[in-house]
Amino acid sequence: MDRIISMIINQVIRRVINVGITKGMAQFSKGKATGGPDQSAAGRDAAKRARDAAKLTRRLGR
Repeated sequence: MDRIISMIINQVIRRVINVGITKGMAQFSKGKATGGPDQSAAGRDAAKRARDAAKLTRRLGR
């Protein structure tokens, strides 16, 4: 019973962290772009790399 509760809590925590990282990176990539469209594209690419890295670390932690 304890293992089932622990498993459910871990799934909820993973989803909350995933949503938080996604929203934080989206807000970070939307930041003020002073250099034009190429700089905002670079920010989106950096955000995507950060999300992928976070996903990889969560996957390795299992």
